[in-house]
This record gives sequence, structure tokens and C-alpha cells, in this order.
Amino acid sequence: MYIRVKSNKSTYFIQCEPTETPLSIKQKLHSIIDQSPSNQQLVLLATNDVLEDSKTLAEQKVPTCLAVSLLILLKNFLCSLW
Repeated sequence: MYIRVKSNKSTYFIQCEPTETPLSIKQKLHSIIDQSPSNQQLVLLATNDVLEDSKTLAEQKVPTCLAVSLLILLKNFLCSLW
């Protein structure tokens, strides 16, 4: 499956499996955007729900080709990149 990760000026298509966790997706994003996974937050655009790092995508009922928003935490502030 693929998910679209939308940021301020970019959209990233990340290949993943339903058995993966948002933390593993954040680690993939880390190699692309050079932001630590601990500073990233993934939010479902359709519902504004924050994806939990410890649960799989399947457990959180994340559909294929879903768009998520990438939020970056910057020194005690939350910065939306979408």
C-alpha cells in the first residue's frame, strides 16, 4: 500500500504494509526530510486523528492511498507542514 504524506510544499508517497507502524513510516521519512521521528507527527487528513506510533496501520484502520498530514515539532511548538 502507499500513503501520501503531505507537507507544506511537498507530497511524499511512502510504500508501506498494513502491518507497519507509523513509527516505521516516520523512520522512512527521516531519510527524506532529515527530521527525527520523535519530532514528527502523522495526522489523518480525513478525520484529524493522530496516528499512534505503537499500533499498526491495520489496527488504526488506515486505508490504502490515504493522505496524512506531516506535523513537525519544533522546540515545544507544533508546526504544520501542510
